[in-house]
Amino acid sequence: MRPTVAPRQAAVGRTNGQTIGVFSAAFCLNVEYVPRSRDADACPGALQVHQAADGALVRVRLPGGMITAAQLARLAALSSGFGSGSLELTVRGNVQLRAVTDVTAVAESIADAGLLPSATHERVRNIVASPLSGRAGGRADVRAWVGALDSAICAEPKLTGLGGRFWFSIDDGHADVSGLGADVGVHVCEDGYALLLMGRDTGLRMNADDVVATLLGVALRFTEIRENAWRINELDNIEELLPGADVSAAPVAPVAKPPVGWIAQDDGRVALGAAVPLGVLPARIAEYLAAIDAPMVITPWRSVLVCDLDEGVADAALRVLAPLGLVFDENSGWLDVSACTGSPGCARSAADVRADAAHLVGTDSAVHRHLVGCERACGSPPTGQVLVATGDGYRLLRP
Repeated sequence: MRPTVAPRQAAVGRTNGQTIGVFSAAFCLNVEYVPRSRDADACPGALQVHQAADGALVRVRLPGGMITAAQLARLAALSSGFGSGSLELTVRGNVQLRAVTDVTAVAESIADAGLLPSATHERVRNIVASPLSGRAGGRADVRAWVGALDSAICAEPKLTGLGGRFWFSIDDGHADVSGLGADVGVHVCEDGYALLLMGRDTGLRMNADDVVATLLGVALRFTEIRENAWRINELDNIEELLPGADVSAAPVAPVAKPPVGWIAQDDGRVALGAAVPLGVLPARIAEYLAAIDAPMVITPWRSVLVCDLDEGVADAALRVLAPLGLVFDENSGWLDVSACTGSPGCARSAADVRADAAHLVGTDSAVHRHLVGCERACGSPPTGQVLVATGDGYRLLRP
């Protein structure tokens, strides 16, 4: 049975002088939301880092979001010793370290923790999978596919040209990650294993034994024809990529919120779903999570699943973690807002969007709201409003 614990809501941050109340006056409904493109792949990794306004940004890929307690403890220690003191959870289930002062030392430590299996392929290991797969519900346990696909990607020299924006999804039938719009994915359906492009069922089916080879084949074909495209939706002719594929179907409906709270696993054990306000996980709280010494999953909704717990351990962990600001309440207002990094970490940003987003918590809204500091709209979820800072308020970038 699920214990009742009232989690303390984390304190909201200060504003930077911009008033959330000007939204209605600043909306501009005719702005088109367009994927950006560039000639060079600038996505950061653990070796090729991004120089942000607050220092070097390191992104650690976690295929399927899976991470051990020891690995999370290592990242927390690196953030405390060489960075900002917080971990950022991303919308692809990865982890970022900001303001890194010694990139070489951090990269060596990440590799030592088993989080950098390939120096040449580290930025193309972008695999999102149903986070509760093999533990609660679903039509199949897809975790083995995640590992096999990761190994296959790292073993294929041609995929070094894939780029850090291309990504894969593996949905076990929960219909949770298929709606996120990955370039290519598999969805376990009642009638077999469906091949998806950009979150749309192509009508093509495959055998279970062919899943990894099929996903890898699409990625390889993309590298052959992509020219200056980094995502499948930037191709002029998708038919050239996959003859016979039908991309006219409606995309799978996106899931807007993470699984949170006390989650009963099929084996009788418990998973705890903890939403992380605005995706910023202080290193100290990450250390508490790691101390539970259980397998974890970072979800695409910037939350953490702590898995395979006995009820007594789950009860004790919940009572410790909830007062620290992690969110276990599925009705929490923190699940209705998100934001990019914003100022001062990003030089392009026109506002401290995280502080402004914190002030939206608990205000009435029928949709999720994602605040961004510029029109690149980093980290935007596939559903809800995207609001871009203008310098004196916000306007609607995506309705």
